[in-house]
Amino acid sequence: MSNATIENVVAAYFANMASMNPEGWVENFAEDALSYDPVGEPPAKVHEGFRQFIGQLQAVFTKLEATTEHIFVSGNEAAVKWTMEGTSKTGKSVTFAGITIIEINAAGKIQTTRAYWNPAAMIAQLRS
Repeated sequence: MSNATIENVVAAYFANMASMNPEGWVENFAEDALSYDPVGEPPAKVHEGFRQFIGQLQAVFTKLEATTEHIFVSGNEAAVKWTMEGTSKTGKSVTFAGITIIEINAAGKIQTTRAYWNPAAMIAQLRS
């Protein structure tokens, strides 16, 4: 699989997350895909819980903007250093960052994501 193909999948993943588009977001994933977001929490079966995930974003944010600072591709995986900026429905601005490891299957779909970031730090910004 080419680096360009993997980078396109990564771009679609973050664009659909930022636009809070559940159908577009889940289209990037294999039927049996798992998401560890954040790592340390039990994995989510993407196709079973995608509406809940995007729904949580929609419940909290009026705007999200994702910036992928670096994409490192190796084999069928990408390590992505990202920053997300958002505006909550109460007008609070938040910035949070992390690294997500994305594994792409032979069909060009995301098989697994492992997101390393600190949700507590983002929640603290929303509450301040």
